[in-house]
Amino acid sequence: MNQSLLGLDIGGTKCAVIYGVQEGDNLTIVDKSGFATESDRGLNHTLDSIFRHFDALINKHNLTSGKVKALGISCGGPLDSKKGIVMSPPNLPGWDNVPIVRFITDKFGIKTGIQNDANACALAEWKFGAGRGMENMIFMTFGTGMGAGLILNGRLYTGTNDMAGEAGHIRLSESGPVGYGKSGSFEGFCSGGGIAQLARIMIMEKFQMGEKVSFCKTSEELQGITAQAVAEAALLGDELALEIYRISGEYLGKGLSVLIDILNPEMIVIGSIFTRSRELLEPYAVEIISKEALALSAHVCRIVPARLGEDLGDYAALSVAADLLK
Repeated sequence: MNQSLLGLDIGGTKCAVIYGVQEGDNLTIVDKSGFATESDRGLNHTLDSIFRHFDALINKHNLTSGKVKALGISCGGPLDSKKGIVMSPPNLPGWDNVPIVRFITDKFGIKTGIQNDANACALAEWKFGAGRGMENMIFMTFGTGMGAGLILNGRLYTGTNDMAGEAGHIRLSESGPVGYGKSGSFEGFCSGGGIAQLARIMIMEKFQMGEKVSFCKTSEELQGITAQAVAEAALLGDELALEIYRISGEYLGKGLSVLIDILNPEMIVIGSIFTRSRELLEPYAVEIISKEALALSAHVCRIVPARLGEDLGDYAALSVAADLLK
């Protein structure tokens, strides 16, 4: 039986509305429309854009409220998934206690739910990606930041107030790159921003010793260094870039070891930077896990890259909708 679903992916810089069709264990993205969030122009401006793009998508495909079974929203937290409220995310200024689910339901008359982006991605990879068939799975974002979505005993686990899975806040070292407001945190070592911070520190050391760095020539370039630029240099064999990714990989192993010991998952699916730079990170992470994690737990846990690629955000929003129909 085919089920028509709609999705809304809300990001700090861009949003997307998505139309998909689920048939059994398969989900097909039929159409999508992206647009700038423009949160600086106010909440009402963004809501108007969301409504307008949904109207266009619904009219284009003749999707009446009777045809669409559910609508899912993926958005950065914090939020209250039970009440459908977005609660002042740092990347959405002005979104203070916004009852987005009620707004969408009142406008379109479609059953609507919301999850934070890590949870939504966990649902997507669990149902339609690398984690199919798993009972206990962790999804790690490893993108701009580091967060986790938890699938435990065959269902999404969100915690008492939707704060479960904030693995990026775990402190792995007394000092180090700052992530999630904490120096030496999991996010500090294992995120795009954290790798860039680590690179700036290590490049500055080289500059002060009068040494040259192949992928960063000047102090001006230093401020704009990115994890991608470091990865590209590492793949070309640059020793400093390889060292930066070695450090990130080892701390990835330390953080994953904690999660493996506590949650005993069958699989950990990691997205974004890990997916693109797996060969630079995985060997070091696996070596640390073999030393740090309980052997019985580590033995049953596979570490794999996310499978849904650049479409993960679209699948994530639609997966929130699909989860409403269980």
